[in-house]
Amino acid sequence: MLFDRVAAAIVEGLPTHGSTTGRLGVAYSGGVDSATLLAVAVRTLGADRVVALLGISPSLAASERALAHRVADNIGAEVVELETHEGARAGYVANGPDRCFHCKDELFSVISDSIVDTLGLVAVAYGENADDARRPDRPGSRAAAEHGVLRPLAAAGVGKEEVRALAHELGLAVADKPAAPCLASRIPHHSPVTAEKLRQVEQAEAAVRAVGVSDCRVRHHGEIARIEVPVDDLALVVERREDVLRAVRSAGFRFVALDLAGIQSGAFTLPLVQLGERRG
Repeated sequence: MLFDRVAAAIVEGLPTHGSTTGRLGVAYSGGVDSATLLAVAVRTLGADRVVALLGISPSLAASERALAHRVADNIGAEVVELETHEGARAGYVANGPDRCFHCKDELFSVISDSIVDTLGLVAVAYGENADDARRPDRPGSRAAAEHGVLRPLAAAGVGKEEVRALAHELGLAVADKPAAPCLASRIPHHSPVTAEKLRQVEQAEAAVRAVGVSDCRVRHHGEIARIEVPVDDLALVVERREDVLRAVRSAGFRFVALDLAGIQSGAFTLPLVQLGERRG
C-alpha cells in the first residue's frame, strides 16, 4: 500500500521513532506532493503532531497561497505562515541554475532559526518525490540535505504518478493539479530576479488562466512575454487572442508570444545543468 510506505518513512525519519512527543513540520506549498505528504502525516501522527509551514514571499502567487490554505483546512492541518526573504540573498537574485538552493536554504534557515522551539518541532519534512530526487535540476534537494530535512516520499520510492494515485485515494482536491513552480522559475537564468518581474509574471499568468486554459507559464524575456500552455489549449489562446494580448500587455510587457512547444518543465534550468554535466 502506498499510504503504508509513506507513513512508515515518516515514522522512521522521526528522531523519537514513533513516540507520542514532538511535532513534525511539513514544508508546504499546497501542491500535490506537499499536500499528500501533509495528509499522510496528519493521518499517521495525528493533527496535533503536524504543522504545515508555508513560506510567503513575492515568488508565491496569491492564488497559490489561498489554495494552500483551503487544502490544508480540508486535511485538518494547522498552517503557520513564514515570511522568507530570499530576495535579499545575492545568490537568489543572481538567478543562476542554483537559484532554488538559495530559496530552499532561506526557507529551511527561517524554520530552524525562528520556530523549531516555538512549535516544538522534532523534525521537518518536505515533498520531494522519488522522480524529482533523480533529476539533476533540483538544487533545492541539496539545501534539504544540508538542513537535515526529511524526504519521506523519496525515501519510500514514491514517484509522481504514485503521489497522484495516493492523493486520489486520500480525496485531495489537488490530486490532478498541474505542477506550479515558483514564479521566479519564469525568469531566464542570469537575468536578475526582482519583485517587479515576479509581479508582472503573476499578473500575466492570472490573465491567461482567465480565458480558461488548464495551465500556463509566462516566461519573462524583458519586454517579451512568452506564453506556454498545454498543446491542447493553444487554439483557445489564439481564439481569445485579443483578450490575452490586452491583459498581458497591461502587466507591463510590450510583446506577447505564444510558444508552440507547449508547457516545458525545467525550461531554463535543465539545459544548463545538462550542459555542465557534458563538460564535466
